[in-house]
Amino acid sequence: MSNFLAFEVTQTGNMFSRGVVRKEHQKLQNNHVEIRIHFSAINYKDALAATKNGGVIQDYPKIPGIDLAGEIVASKDENWPVGQQVLVTGYGLGVSVDGGFSQYQQVPTDWLVAIPEAFSTKDVMLLGTAGVTAALAVRSLEETNIAKEAPIVVTGASGGVGSISLALLHSLGYSNVIALSRKAELSDWLTHLGATSVLSPEQFFPEKIKPLGKQTIAGLIDTVGGEQLGNLLPQISYGGRALLCGNAGGIQLKTTVLPFILRGIQLIGIDSVAIDADTRKEIWQFLAENQAILSQLHYQEVLLTDLDETIESLLEGTHQGRTLVNMEVK
Repeated sequence: MSNFLAFEVTQTGNMFSRGVVRKEHQKLQNNHVEIRIHFSAINYKDALAATKNGGVIQDYPKIPGIDLAGEIVASKDENWPVGQQVLVTGYGLGVSVDGGFSQYQQVPTDWLVAIPEAFSTKDVMLLGTAGVTAALAVRSLEETNIAKEAPIVVTGASGGVGSISLALLHSLGYSNVIALSRKAELSDWLTHLGATSVLSPEQFFPEKIKPLGKQTIAGLIDTVGGEQLGNLLPQISYGGRALLCGNAGGIQLKTTVLPFILRGIQLIGIDSVAIDADTRKEIWQFLAENQAILSQLHYQEVLLTDLDETIESLLEGTHQGRTLVNMEVK
């Protein structure tokens, strides 16, 4: 096989660069397969990884991309034969080892997930880490006795996790889903996804935030964190549940113990990076059972050579839906 293209970032002191480079195929490592990548997807974490002092990558140079899907082209493991279509999300992909922004990549066999028959490589990257995270949050919500007509709030609703969460909630029959978004121009799309109302945070919050507010939220899927999350917790109803899966608004949380000890609410962190293999299979089966949501999701495709614009839009908070990275050379 000839050499191939990859999007690589490097930083030495104050010198930082990113861009497409040519890489050479390496001898297949033990307990690895080599994948010809069809699609990757760009997430907020990838945008940080491709930024100077982004706090994601610890050693350079590195190929970002926490998601990939494609076809095995080299393997010494009969359980993962050449030709099988697989996906990888999370683990150390694109962080501690080279990731999905590459036409080829070697990946440990115990990171692999066989792509369900219902999906193509493009389909699974339309979901990717965002879909896994949203599915984990929605399934956690399903474990409660929250009624399907009770108010559910999704923050950062126009992003990958938020938009997929809306679509999944609608698919499962939740009929009172409030999308919090500052992008009023996307209201029609968010409603199409399944939101019954679209509000800015300022429209939703009471004029004065109190340690215990009016109980207006039964369940919360929060992708923002920071001050906004602190404002929402006092409004969660008795026995409600908040699923935390993002920090675009900051990592600090200012709150009191009152919603927890007087209303018995639960605050649950959602991590999709280090979940075990069995849970990954269950999540992808759950997503396959709800594959109809794919037709509702907004996405765009870019090439490796065109990643800069998407990176900047993610960092600026202007990005909508999902962006797939197509590895074909055009």
